Amino acid sequence: MSDLQDLYQEVIIDHSKRPRNFGKLAQGGRKMEGHNPLCGDRLTLYVDVADGVVKDVAWEGAGCAISTASASIMTQALKGKSIDEADQMIEGFQHLVTGRPQPEGAPPLGKLEVFAGVCEYPSRVKCASLAWHTMRSVLHGKSEPVSTE
Repeated sequence: MSDLQDLYQEVIIDHSKRPRNFGKLAQGGRKMEGHNPLCGDRLTLYVDVADGVVKDVAWEGAGCAISTASASIMTQALKGKSIDEADQMIEGFQHLVTGRPQPEGAPPLGKLEVFAGVCEYPSRVKCASLAWHTMRSVLHGKSEPVSTE
């Protein structure tokens, strides 16, 4: 395994063992549940949006290492982003984990690149994507829980 792959694996393991922004928000905000029936991953996102900006985000749930790390890193990546910027990152992340080229003009994914190898394991794409699909739904006012199926 290359040094870069080793580093990526370490980042994913770190976030899966010590997830960031885990828990509920102190203030209310929006809430959305997500479920990946294939792997059993479940999460609840809590998002505070004000003036079209993700002011704060937290989550609770349980799942595999990829799902947990993805939710953890996503919460860090999207805090402080406008809904439009968040949508662009969500779209870019979907392209990354499915192995498609990034859309022209897409913002750099930075730390999210640790999930680039997920596209080599199609059964893990839904694990990595669960939090992101759930975030898109909560940002756009959907009311139905999210399922990857």
